[in-house]
Amino acid sequence: MRNILIIFFMTLSVYGQLLKDISNIVGIRENQLIGYGLVVGLPGTGDKGSDLTKITLQNLLRNSHIKISSDDLKSQNLATVMVTATLPPFARQGDKLKVKISSIGDAKSIDGGQLLLTQLKAVDGKVYALAQGSILASDIAKTTGFIYEGAIVENEIPYTLKDEKFITLSLLKQDAKTTALAEEKINKKFGKKIAVAYDTRTIEVAKPDNMSIIRFISEIQNIQLDTQMKKKVIIDVNKGVIIAGSDTTINPVTVTRKNFTLRIKKSSLDTASWDDATKNLGVDIGDDAKIGDQAVQVNLDNALLNTKELPTVSDLMRAMKVMKLEIKEIIDTIQMLNSMGAINADVEVVK
Repeated sequence: MRNILIIFFMTLSVYGQLLKDISNIVGIRENQLIGYGLVVGLPGTGDKGSDLTKITLQNLLRNSHIKISSDDLKSQNLATVMVTATLPPFARQGDKLKVKISSIGDAKSIDGGQLLLTQLKAVDGKVYALAQGSILASDIAKTTGFIYEGAIVENEIPYTLKDEKFITLSLLKQDAKTTALAEEKINKKFGKKIAVAYDTRTIEVAKPDNMSIIRFISEIQNIQLDTQMKKKVIIDVNKGVIIAGSDTTINPVTVTRKNFTLRIKKSSLDTASWDDATKNLGVDIGDDAKIGDQAVQVNLDNALLNTKELPTVSDLMRAMKVMKLEIKEIIDTIQMLNSMGAINADVEVVK
């Protein structure tokens, strides 16, 4: 059995967030790009029996005026892949984008392979970028990888703010209190009623005549609000990285997995009883096993997070590291807790 007792004091406070952190400007948005490509130069880890790979290579060679039968193409140094990228707002020709590559055949690994020139299109069918380069595979899944600055923007999406007289703010979360507060703060900032909330997350703001649109947006976005909107936890699956605020809390819940059972609950003990309680929870695993200033006690199958208040995501991650769990298992557990609604934050998964 594995037991962990985490003891700490936590104080919650309302803090200021900039308006740009909790809202978007309607019309200023990213666009998703996608393409189909071929990876070469793999050390025998490519597609084995995929007809799609053979046909793709055959068509590529045909464009180079080389005719060859698909029966003669048996190389396992190739892999067919889907290539995706995000085109940021106001991207210009020559800008470079990070691209993600994912195998669609039976390749074992695309690590170190060379992506041949690939067109990246948007939903309108137009080509907006070209991708090419050497692939760095994910540590978790060798059939996916990245090329940093692997695509070059070739065409721009026509959109300009120059002649705009209004901007429309869309809050990331529907919240009447925050929307009303934002409307009030904007009008107070400019000394007149230029902001009108149309619903619980949409605010239209009129630009003053004596200010440029860019300066206007800058002034609006940097207005500070005292709000308790949900915080965010960011999980980068490919890099095995989790980013969470120190005050992002987790509700009481029990998670049972193959290697452990995790129970999160508030303590019924008063603070005077905590020190005595820790002495009876399993085996002390040493001075390195600490959460804050408190020693952690561990047995083999069960983990108990027991606090006077709600524990945080950062405390959970540190406790699971003490349990010597792999980062993938930690990520999977946090995703499970999120799906159960146990994490008091928005969980964003980056793949």
